[in-house]
Amino acid sequence: MASSRIPNFYKKTVEERRELIKSRLDAFDELDKAFDEAPLPVETADKMVENAIGTYPLPLGVGLNFLINGKDYIIPMAIEEPSVIASASYIAKIVRNAGGFQTVSSGRTMIGQIQVVGCEDFDAAKAAVLKQKEVLIGAANAAYPSIVARGGGAEDLDVRVLNEDTSASKYSTMLIIHLYIDTRDAMGANMINTMVESIAPLVEEITKGKVYLRILSNFADRCLAKATCKIPPELLESEGFSGEEVRDGVIHAFEFADSDPYRAVTHNKGIMNGIDPVVIATGNDWRAVEAGAHAYAARSGSYRSMTGWSVDAKGNLVGELELPMSVGTVGGSIRVHPTSKMALRLLGVDSAEELAQIIVTVGLAQNLGALKALATDGIQKGHMALHSRSVAIAAGATGEMIDMVAQKLVEEKEIRIGKAKELVAMYTR
Repeated sequence: MASSRIPNFYKKTVEERRELIKSRLDAFDELDKAFDEAPLPVETADKMVENAIGTYPLPLGVGLNFLINGKDYIIPMAIEEPSVIASASYIAKIVRNAGGFQTVSSGRTMIGQIQVVGCEDFDAAKAAVLKQKEVLIGAANAAYPSIVARGGGAEDLDVRVLNEDTSASKYSTMLIIHLYIDTRDAMGANMINTMVESIAPLVEEITKGKVYLRILSNFADRCLAKATCKIPPELLESEGFSGEEVRDGVIHAFEFADSDPYRAVTHNKGIMNGIDPVVIATGNDWRAVEAGAHAYAARSGSYRSMTGWSVDAKGNLVGELELPMSVGTVGGSIRVHPTSKMALRLLGVDSAEELAQIIVTVGLAQNLGALKALATDGIQKGHMALHSRSVAIAAGATGEMIDMVAQKLVEEKEIRIGKAKELVAMYTR
């Protein structure tokens, strides 16, 4: 891809934006077709979910300016909320000038769980499972040989006993087996569930207990992706604020979120504002990603900030975001949803690991955008200016009138539906 830096992109028409995107990608002649045809035909939707009656489109935009591990990305984002794409792109431009984002990941190991109850001796049952570890792993892989052929499959397992002291717990004692599975480029839910269900009878035989749940865990803490950035304070300067003041404001905002769960929830929701749109655009399960991310934020025993911000010895602002990222580039709705296939083509990713790293990068950028705004002019100034167009449309403005009404709302600092209706009435006289 050519540079993802496209000045004044937001000022272009939709058609001009598409041409600019096409000019930066190789062999993307089908872009027009992908957008002009129905993004998801009702006939396809009917096969994807039960009781289908239609589809629910979301605006699809692109995050620009992203430089990740020295590679440019134009990032598709499906979201209805204004200011998110603009904020992420703005921060990406700042970080780009500081050398870009850096990312790493821990691999593609997902977790399947098996719950066993009613064992006569849970310690003996645990020892028996560990003794038969290789047999169980082999049986799991035999249930899904296609993933083994692609270099993945079950790799390891461990065992825990929960609620051993039933006098201190209102729950019964249970044996929990974790089967660790490399799902390669698939998110792997069906694969994992097939494997754990297939070995349940063997587990019962080994443990002399009764298996109940056989299901994946969305807390994929062995499938982590991490993004980092380092920004000199001079790049953070804003009108009326020095770079050092902005930097310190970001640190104080982070410390608030890391210390108080009431603040952390909204802080982390802002991070997911960047993450979810990319997950949705690429056809992945954003509920699974959300659940895993929030669980990871509470892994210390209290709910805290997902991001970390600090100042290094040279005075640079340093940020990082590490999260479980159970996403895929093959399988599931990705195979059938035309827009998700197009979005992955637009990203040009080679693997699910690369996609995961892009997603956490956008989350980190979005978080810094929110913290920078909160530490300076407040969150509403930029958000409401972009929201003004939605208010104008809701008031009945169409065509060129939308921008006229929106601009007037911003100028008069009255971004509300009543004022917008007054302006629409005035312009249509």
